[in-house]
Amino acid sequence: MMLIGQYDSPFVRRVGIALTTYGMAFQHKPWSTFGDADKIAKLNPLRRVPTLVTDDHKAYVDSASILVVVDDIAGPARASLARPGAQGHESLQICGFAAGVADKGVSLLYERVLREQAFPLWVERCQAQIVETLDLLEAERAGRATPYLFDGALSHADVMLTTMWGFITGALPDEFDWAKWPALKAHAAMCEALPAFKAVNQPYKLVRPGEG
Repeated sequence: MMLIGQYDSPFVRRVGIALTTYGMAFQHKPWSTFGDADKIAKLNPLRRVPTLVTDDHKAYVDSASILVVVDDIAGPARASLARPGAQGHESLQICGFAAGVADKGVSLLYERVLREQAFPLWVERCQAQIVETLDLLEAERAGRATPYLFDGALSHADVMLTTMWGFITGALPDEFDWAKWPALKAHAAMCEALPAFKAVNQPYKLVRPGEG
C-alpha cells in the first residue's frame, strides 16, 4: 500500500496512524498538493490528499472513506480503532465535527495567507464555525469519564480529535484562545504520547502554490 500526503495534514495523519496502529505495511509518499500536484494527478486526478493506493492498484480518496477500506483490509480482529453499533455511530458523529473543524481551519488559513486581503465576512464565518464546534467537542470530551472517548482503548474518533487539534493549533497558533478548550487539549496530549502518534508526525509548514 502507498499513502500519499504530508503528515502535517490532519487527514493524512489520521490514516497513517490507523495503518501504523494496525501494523499494516505501507509506503509513505510525502507529496504536496501544490509542489507535487502532477505526481498525485497520475494516481488521483483530484490532486487531493490523503490518497491511498492499495496493493491491487486502486486509489481511494477522502480520509473517512479510506479508513473504511483500511478497516476492511485489516479485518475485525485487527481493526481496533473501529467501533460497532451505537458507538460506531457516535464515532462517525464526532469524527465529522472534528474533521469539519480541521477543514474550516484550512479555509481560514488560506484566506489569511493566500489572498492579498482577507474577506472579513468569510473570516468571521470560519471563526464562528470553528469556535462553536470546538465548544461542542469540548463538552463531548469533558462529559466522558473514560480514558478515551468510549472506553480504555483508542478509536477513530480519538485519532481525529487529536490530529485536528494538532493541526489547528499549529497552523493557527494566534487565531484563538486555545485555553478555552482544556479537555480537548488534555485529550490530544494523552494521544500524542502514544507510539503511533509519535511515529506519524510532522510540524505544520505552510506551502504556497509554486513551492515544493
